[in-house]
Amino acid sequence: MVVEEEVHEGVELSKNIEARNLAGVSEFHLMGLSEDPELQPILFQIFLIMYLITVFGDLLIIMAVSSDSNLQTPMYFFLFNLSLADICFISTTVPKLIVDIQTQSRVISYVGCLTHMSLFLLFGNMDDMLLTVMAYDCQELNLRWTPGVERSLNLHSLAMTKEESDLSYCASNVEVLNLTSVTEFHLMEISTDPEFQPIILGLFLSMYLVTVLGNLLIILAVISESKLHNPMYFFLCNLSLVDICFISTTVPKMIADIQTHNRVISYVDCLTQMSLCIIFANMDDMLLTVMAYDRFVAICHPLHYPVTMNSHFCCVLVLMSFMFTLLYSQLHNLIALQFTCFKDVEISNYFCDPSQILNLSCSETFKNSMVRYFLFSIFGFVPFSGILFSYYKIVSSILRMPSSSGKWKAFSTCGSHLSVVCLFYGTALGVYFASTVSRCSSHVVVASLMYTVVTLMLNPFIYCLSNRDISQTLKHLPNKTTLTQALCHLFGL
Repeated sequence: MVVEEEVHEGVELSKNIEARNLAGVSEFHLMGLSEDPELQPILFQIFLIMYLITVFGDLLIIMAVSSDSNLQTPMYFFLFNLSLADICFISTTVPKLIVDIQTQSRVISYVGCLTHMSLFLLFGNMDDMLLTVMAYDCQELNLRWTPGVERSLNLHSLAMTKEESDLSYCASNVEVLNLTSVTEFHLMEISTDPEFQPIILGLFLSMYLVTVLGNLLIILAVISESKLHNPMYFFLCNLSLVDICFISTTVPKMIADIQTHNRVISYVDCLTQMSLCIIFANMDDMLLTVMAYDRFVAICHPLHYPVTMNSHFCCVLVLMSFMFTLLYSQLHNLIALQFTCFKDVEISNYFCDPSQILNLSCSETFKNSMVRYFLFSIFGFVPFSGILFSYYKIVSSILRMPSSSGKWKAFSTCGSHLSVVCLFYGTALGVYFASTVSRCSSHVVVASLMYTVVTLMLNPFIYCLSNRDISQTLKHLPNKTTLTQALCHLFGL
């Protein structure tokens, strides 16, 4: 009797189950991590942060390996590919999971599921194969390092000093220079032709004077006109001051070297110049980010602008920007001071470029590259992301304005800043690609000149010619001196 009841229940159950043919299946339902609505935002943030850290860390490794010639070895080639496979692997699963958490949807189409499964198998097995190849590479490396029949590890031979370990990173055909014997570096000449030396001297002296006097004009205009005492021109005044300091860090030394035919710079002076370049370049970057935020508040939240961008908050933003760049500079100095040997004393630039100094080191190239790119990603990528986000919101707000005159008026308030941002980051990318893609020193010097001289010289022209308030103030400066009149005429005012 019991058996009959069980059979009857099985028949009823089979009737209730709807058998589905493959042709009728168009989607699958994935399992959710949690049904609790309160846990959904927490899970969303956790997996988003884990995904960004994974992608960001692997990208750092890829940038370090691709940009440093010392890392062009089989081990780092396999590591490069492993990082790329890891990015693809995690991008196969986590973005879908994040979207499902955000949209409260667990549905995936039949085709999407098969694609998902194929990519998961592809990149999962690619990771497995790459790890196997890297193990084989390590085995071959150990066999090469322990010749003959004496392949057992000698513990005494592993007790190398840090200096001996650092020296092993240099190529055998490179003369290694101990840090204690390096007291100076040799900068690269822009031109070795004696006939061009006076022309180059006059050119860069003129560019330096135009840059300094042009930025001084902007500072004078902001200070002397009360209607320019607002956050936008307060940040512009600080930007002009930083530009003067930035160009004064490199060009006067170059002019003196051209005049004296001397390319030597002491070790201490080189580290000092490198630190100042980092400080003022990143201060430019931070101020441009702060100015983008100022325009974002002014255009997107005009009613809150006077309260949000008060004088106290503006001073705090400038002070935080300075502390931020000072920290970045000190971290670079900390890396540089740990160097125990150099490959050469010849710097392939006209000033102590931080990237050139760090590339001269023989000390643990991969670790130094990783630290450099990590610092750059934090202190460079974050401000740039802030500028992009600010202008994304600004453009969205401008497009929603009904009148074309209102759109033009709103855009004109940030046109000068946008031009300077494009010029600043455009030349910065030029320096990066010139130093990584091209091995020609002259290309690196030209790109550096565009970034450290030409850009800074054009900034006053951009603000004086395209900003109506600045140009009107300079035209009506009381008691103009002959020098001021000449400068206003130079800048087209």
